[in-house]
Amino acid sequence: MKAIVIMFDSLNRHMLPPYGCAWTHAPNFSRLAERSVTFDNSWVGSMPCMPARRDMLTGRYNFLHRSWGPLEPFDDSMPAILKKMGVHSHLVSDHYHYWEPGGATYHSQYSTWEFVRGQEGDPWKGEVAEPDIPEHVGRYDGYRAQLFRQDWINRKYLESEELHPQTETFTRGIEFIRTNRNEDRWLLQIEAFDPHEPFFSHAKYKELYPHEYSGKHFDWPNYGRVQERREEVEHCRYEYAALLSMCDAYLGKVLDVMDVLDLWKDTMLIVATDHGFLLGEHDWWAKNVMPFYNEIARTPLFVWDPHVGRKNERCGQLTQLIDLAPTLLDFFGAPIPEDMQGIPLRQALQAAKQTREAILFGIHGGHVNCTDGRYVYMRAPVRPDNTPLYNYTLMPAHMASLFSISELQQLELAEPFPFTKGVRTMKIPAASYTGAHRFGTLLYDLASDPEQKQPIRDAEAEHRMIGYMTSLMSMHHAPQEQYERLGL
Repeated sequence: MKAIVIMFDSLNRHMLPPYGCAWTHAPNFSRLAERSVTFDNSWVGSMPCMPARRDMLTGRYNFLHRSWGPLEPFDDSMPAILKKMGVHSHLVSDHYHYWEPGGATYHSQYSTWEFVRGQEGDPWKGEVAEPDIPEHVGRYDGYRAQLFRQDWINRKYLESEELHPQTETFTRGIEFIRTNRNEDRWLLQIEAFDPHEPFFSHAKYKELYPHEYSGKHFDWPNYGRVQERREEVEHCRYEYAALLSMCDAYLGKVLDVMDVLDLWKDTMLIVATDHGFLLGEHDWWAKNVMPFYNEIARTPLFVWDPHVGRKNERCGQLTQLIDLAPTLLDFFGAPIPEDMQGIPLRQALQAAKQTREAILFGIHGGHVNCTDGRYVYMRAPVRPDNTPLYNYTLMPAHMASLFSISELQQLELAEPFPFTKGVRTMKIPAASYTGAHRFGTLLYDLASDPEQKQPIRDAEAEHRMIGYMTSLMSMHHAPQEQYERLGL
């Protein structure tokens, strides 16, 4: 048996034809839906990029205990377990966060791996002189200014579609498939940074979305409130859509190879994402700094399991990325560690009733969110300073840097959690940039308000959701201060 996982970053569910979108050009996602089960109740777990990947590899939530960071020594790692079981895993990706301090332990879990350079602010091509960025392009401040500068340099080396990092990522993934088509017991993970911002694609994809526009170059929105004019917002959506169509085209190339090589009979295919991305909905750009509306939190998921054989069907089970590790272990007949709390998707497909009453999702220090598939409950911190809040880790690294000396000077040792296998972790005071307190606690009824335009007051529903939330927090071994922080 073999398995292929295709991971996109920031893939918007509501912009895909299988989920009802009629204006984007994505025929291969429709083709995929015909060959697989489309999951209608898939949600994010830990936000954003690398926290989501820790969920995916370990089958546990990251966000209750720690912000962005590496895999921990006590983590149960799906590819490492498969390696011990004789399953060769191969990662090919242009997602450069895997190779920064906050992701540096992930890629080495795989048997082999390849890194394609050039996305976003990947520190790839070195130019000391300031790049010639036209005035109309715009600027950013702080950390994003550094990313913007590097991206403008990188783009000069990506002038044709053949040189685009996504192209190379899928090309190398397909090369692995062709090389190993006659071998057994392998897992391939093709992981594309796209359609993550900046929405950089080439002319053939932009031409799918003709529109009049004479404004500034704009394919990279800031994280925050929409400040742009309506036509600028619409243009940026088309830029995202063009990149989405490029993702669709390369997904199609994998489907072509599976057809030609007749891999459907013995190869699992999972197509997933970490989260969505706001493109002006709710008057916001991006993710992380606002409540996690459905455009961010509700995700596409497609699964073909040759053991089950179901295709061109829908599944309404509540699912998350924590389910991928036990799903792949189950598929290859490997033992599922007791500390993994995801549910194999085969169980979800075969169950006669719901396998979960509710799930949690969030970002470290932000709202803790809970949904039962109908109600979405966003519990805010009760204090403006969002205390108490700590990082529990043995790998003190942020996204692109190690913890500072001042942060480490405040550490103490925590007692072991049940999943740390008797190991005490560092307990380091943490801060959050989300500002969740200012939004307050929110409750939405998706049955009557699927676009989440107006939060409701419903004491009975809130009481039920609090019950789900506290039960799930306990099941996932949330530290005690998380309850205090949320006023629970």
